[in-house]
Amino acid sequence: MAAVPGVTERYFTRWYKTDVGQPREDYCILQHSNRICVITLAESHPVLQKGKTIKNINYQVTAHCSRLQNKVSGKSKRGAQFLTALAPLCRISCSDGEEYTIHSCIRGRLMEVNENLLNNPAILQEKPSTEGYIAVVLPKFEESKIVTQGLLTREEYEGILLHRLNSSS
Repeated sequence: MAAVPGVTERYFTRWYKTDVGQPREDYCILQHSNRICVITLAESHPVLQKGKTIKNINYQVTAHCSRLQNKVSGKSKRGAQFLTALAPLCRISCSDGEEYTIHSCIRGRLMEVNENLLNNPAILQEKPSTEGYIAVVLPKFEESKIVTQGLLTREEYEGILLHRLNSSS
């Protein structure tokens, strides 16, 4: 009997952005038909590789800017922080000393960050496409159609992974 597709497979379109910030730091953007985008890590991101342990996740991206201070209210989403495609969302520190800055990848308003990661960073590795998401971003209405320009489909992303595998062997 075939497995029933989950919520993310049924209601979200997967898009990918590769080599954001550093080589092989790939992200997955789950886009809902209502234009909401969920920012997650792609399977190939170094944080999700075997042997990595996340020490902590910090949403304080600069001395004066914490993504935790994002307070959204009302129909027009007042108070939401506006993000550019390269805006940092958080920093992930691993037990091996590596640190990764996670970027938005798309322009829009920050609706929420996943505060559950602060107390349980392991869910980022265990369930990156569901409970382990990084943030939720709402693109401007007039930009919602073009938000996927520059992003890759699942097939294009798998082609890049295959190319990386062939060039490293």
